[in-house]
Amino acid sequence: MDLDPLQRLLAERACERVVLDFVRRLDLGEPSSVAELFTEDGSWEWPDGDRLVAGREALRKYFGSRPAGRLSRRLMSNVLVTLTSPDTAISTAYFTTYRVDGHHGGLVTAGPPVQVGHYEDNFRQVDGSWLIDTRTLFLPFGGPTPRHRPPGRLVA
Repeated sequence: MDLDPLQRLLAERACERVVLDFVRRLDLGEPSSVAELFTEDGSWEWPDGDRLVAGREALRKYFGSRPAGRLSRRLMSNVLVTLTSPDTAISTAYFTTYRVDGHHGGLVTAGPPVQVGHYEDNFRQVDGSWLIDTRTLFLPFGGPTPRHRPPGRLVA
């Protein structure tokens, strides 16, 4: 593949931004909008959990079903994007997830992460935008999501 180095850099950076925008939307935005980062026929798979969500509408429903009161922060690292053609790319990105359910405001005492794993993505450029075609989640470290229990209030 003979691509200008600047074109390669811009494509790789665009894919990296999609990886980071995914977690920003889940943690700080509207979770169902994550579906817009996938191709129309894109899919999210978790082989260990035997889950496959295929198609943008199914993805919107899946990510939009996030429980009310869930507070999460994902740390992304080691994002490595490799162009495989002028319009396709692959990536691997590591993540660590901190999460609690039942949050209704206030500070949460930090605990250990509930997940540590990595994503393997396939990207496709569609109408000038880089989108996730397939995302596979690998989760070697995981545990249950704890419930937030705010400290009791003193009654005067």
